[in-house]
Amino acid sequence: MKNLVEFIGRSLASHPDEVVVDVNDKGRETVYTLYVAPDDMGRLIGKGGRIAKAIRTVVKASAIKSGVQVHVEIDERQA
Repeated sequence: MKNLVEFIGRSLASHPDEVVVDVNDKGRETVYTLYVAPDDMGRLIGKGGRIAKAIRTVVKASAIKSGVQVHVEIDERQA
């Protein structure tokens, strides 16, 4: 699942080398935090959050096949 989140993030970012995915298990749910360059925040969130919602939908659809619950967060990578 981490590879999927990273692939989507790198595909959409204009600075793909700065994309990092952090994984945290919180009980029954796994949280994937997608860190991107500050310039790419708007690109990955999209107008009205449409792209972020689409990313979450794709990852959750893949997670359902695996039988796990996931949550995707998008955050700015700190220098």
